[in-house]
Amino acid sequence: MPALRIGGLSDKERLTFSLHMSYSLIEGVLAGLIVLNEFVFVKSLLGSGYQASLLFQFATVVFILLIFFNEFLRRIRNKKKLLHRTAILTRLPLLLLFFFPRSPELLTGTPVWHLLFLAIFLVYYLANPIVFPIINLFLKNTYTHENFGRLYGYATTGKSIMTMATTFAYGWMLDLNNFVFVYVFPLAAVLGVVSIFLLAAVPYREAPEEYPVQTLWQGIRRSIRDMSGILEKNAPYRHFQSGFMFYGFGFMGSYTVIILFFEYGLGLSYSSVAFYRNAYSLISILMIPFFGKLIGRIDPRNFAAISFLSMFLYILSLTLTGYFPDFVEFWGIRLYYMMIPYILFHSVFAATMALLWSIGSAYFCAPSEAGTYQSIHLGMTALRSLFAPVLGVLFYELWGFTAAFAIAMTSLLTGVIIMRWSARHFPLTKKEFLEH
Repeated sequence: MPALRIGGLSDKERLTFSLHMSYSLIEGVLAGLIVLNEFVFVKSLLGSGYQASLLFQFATVVFILLIFFNEFLRRIRNKKKLLHRTAILTRLPLLLLFFFPRSPELLTGTPVWHLLFLAIFLVYYLANPIVFPIINLFLKNTYTHENFGRLYGYATTGKSIMTMATTFAYGWMLDLNNFVFVYVFPLAAVLGVVSIFLLAAVPYREAPEEYPVQTLWQGIRRSIRDMSGILEKNAPYRHFQSGFMFYGFGFMGSYTVIILFFEYGLGLSYSSVAFYRNAYSLISILMIPFFGKLIGRIDPRNFAAISFLSMFLYILSLTLTGYFPDFVEFWGIRLYYMMIPYILFHSVFAATMALLWSIGSAYFCAPSEAGTYQSIHLGMTALRSLFAPVLGVLFYELWGFTAAFAIAMTSLLTGVIIMRWSARHFPLTKKEFLEH
């Protein structure tokens, strides 16, 4: 368990934070492996751009399930047991990667390995619609309002450090052996099970509540009706999700295109990609404690505007790299001069979005509703992921990198305008903000 000492916490908060931090550190290792997945798929497994967009899409499209079974997830009494089963069923299939080919010659002529790789990670991501709402529910009911953002920020910092270290080591190993992932992911399978078991140990007791007996269809209809009712009645939260819809289109539409730009536009090695990811991750780690405090002090929509704008600027810097491709090379790493502002703006984005996406919804509701509000947030994420990643690749193939990036930046700027307009015209009162 982490030995970080933090004052002003109750015994229950201390225990929760210890488990939360341990979970976050292990998840940071897994994230450091996953973050290079699309690049591995294109560079080592020789997958196509559209297949890579599906791989990225899986991470969010699975949240569409929350629209249909959010009500049932809320009703499950023993959420700890649900987490245990989820860990085993979704993380252990990573062991199958050990049996993948270890040379590009064995990959040509058949799509079976591409399809199996996609299937394994689709199953892996199926844990997210269960784990993410439960994290918010457990922590929001254990941490006080004053400590929620701060402690989440510390845990996110720890996760980011582990992600950065893992990405660096994994990128270096991939340059030595492009198929080292067949040995790495079986170990990740075991770590993944352990991390979710640690999360399940967070002290939480379900409040006794009677629910009417319902059929499957009745439960789905109620789930959709309840989630729609929240968006209809809670105008600030509706605007928050509207702004996120435009941000999400910009983010998802550009993500795979950026991977393709790294490979086909800049010709980067694994070490170079890992360097850029680690550079902005390192700076973001220093920023997260500050933003962890800030998110609890300002309107979350203004906080979102900062995050969206930072992404707008880093995509702009990336676009300009294609027109000003001067660089310096050292230790096998190619550093483009125009990628320096990309690193700086991406670090702000990484620090802010790590908090905003995970806990932003919790600031619009009472603690008991945190799981439901996060389910709405994740469900909306899934809806845009149905089309945004593939459209991004389509825009690139039709009009090139610059046009695809320009469309993403326009969408991000629209999200900024919505968030600022909503915060100005539909402000949360100080009492509402503190209660949430």
